[in-house]
Amino acid sequence: MAHIKRYPWINHFLGSPTGYVVHLQKGAVRHQGVGQAFWYRPANSVLSEIPVDDQELPTLFHAITRDHQDVSIQANVTYRFIDPVAVSSRLDFGLQPAGAGPATGREQVATIIGQLCQSHAIDQIATTTLAEALARGVSQLRTVLSEALRADTRLLSTGIEILGVQVLAVRPESDVERALQTPVREQLQAEADRAVYERRAVAVERERTISENEMASQIELATRREHLVAQEGANARRAAEEKAAAGLIDAHALAERQGISADAEANQIRLVGDAAAAREAATMEVYRGMEQATLLALALREAAGSLPNIGNLTITPDLLSGALAGLFREPAGGPAPVAAGPLAAGSAGLAGNTGTSGK
Repeated sequence: MAHIKRYPWINHFLGSPTGYVVHLQKGAVRHQGVGQAFWYRPANSVLSEIPVDDQELPTLFHAITRDHQDVSIQANVTYRFIDPVAVSSRLDFGLQPAGAGPATGREQVATIIGQLCQSHAIDQIATTTLAEALARGVSQLRTVLSEALRADTRLLSTGIEILGVQVLAVRPESDVERALQTPVREQLQAEADRAVYERRAVAVERERTISENEMASQIELATRREHLVAQEGANARRAAEEKAAAGLIDAHALAERQGISADAEANQIRLVGDAAAAREAATMEVYRGMEQATLLALALREAAGSLPNIGNLTITPDLLSGALAGLFREPAGGPAPVAAGPLAAGSAGLAGNTGTSGK
């Protein structure tokens, strides 16, 4: 963008690196070029600044296909000014004084290029159907517009060079576009549903596999538990059998010990009985040859140890005479000297007792 410093009766112009300035003074070119700097008198000077950098022009227009369908075309045209002097003479790029309206050169270029693009695009779209325009319209229009704009005599004579044409979109009306999108949308929805169903099927299959694995694990655990219970029962039965066998062995051992003890005790009792019987037999053998009086005296002596204390004893004359007769009677085989002592002691005892009786 150029800079202009205004002074009384004179101004100073400083150009930009992308603006080509043409200074006309009284109809003659006084200064021209890029990056110019000069003084001029505004009263008799006209300045025009033409951009020399690449310009982008977006355009949007409608066309009718062969099957009477309206489509919108969006394109972008890149151009530049190759002859700024010719452009300044054909289009309005003048630098207006302060307070004046802006130059209309850019709008004029946009109108020219837009009308050319629309004209050639309408001719091309009119020969194709909607389906063909949507399928191959972008590439066909890009080729047609590039060739037509670059060969247009008006643009060449004005000093405008077309650098490139880009067709961005060819779209039908919204209702038609939705109708055309419906089959694809339905197909995509069907694919999505199929993917969902497949995912569900896979999930169900995985759940079934997991359930089967859990059931197999439970069956395996139940089988192992059954084996464990059977083994524990067998172990308990074996332990009971071992315990019973041990108890039976203990019972047999106890019975044997008791039998041995009983036999020993019986043998001891038998031996003691035999000894006692032998002693009694020996005693009886000794007593067998004794007289009755001797035996009576021995019996009285044996009984005297176990008799209670006698406070009073009454002896009748008949009892005394009979006892004395038995004591002093001599045996048939002669006197028995062994019994004399006892008998004498017995007599003394009786005499003592008699005395007591006398009392």
